[in-house]
Amino acid sequence: MAILFPSDDWIKAAMVEVNKSADYAEAARNWEGDIIFAVTAIPGKREGVQLYMDLWHGKCREAVEVTDPSSQSSEFVITAPLPVWRKVLEGKVDPIRGLVSRQLKMKGNMMKVLKAPKAAVELVNACMHVDTDWPD
Repeated sequence: MAILFPSDDWIKAAMVEVNKSADYAEAARNWEGDIIFAVTAIPGKREGVQLYMDLWHGKCREAVEVTDPSSQSSEFVITAPLPVWRKVLEGKVDPIRGLVSRQLKMKGNMMKVLKAPKAAVELVNACMHVDTDWPD
């Protein structure tokens, strides 16, 4: 059954997929950092949605929808409108190219991310396994 993106249920399903992925575990074995994925331009919503993942040495330790942005900080915040996130999660936009081209806007240490491009790609590949329902 498809899960609506972006939502708490979706990010929790993504966590399951990330933790099942041997490719992500290998690529991110040295990664330490948490990320907020900020989704804007969602049809029918005035405000965006923020999805949080705590990524640590190839595993996702926590994944939640952030309901109070002032209560959750992270090392990285990556922001994009819903149509861009859809392209990323459908494999049409490479996450590193999306950052470099500024389709995805990031707050945080870009060099840290650029030193782990395979981890970023494998994170997206794992998330692509979530049966996703896209808002109209």
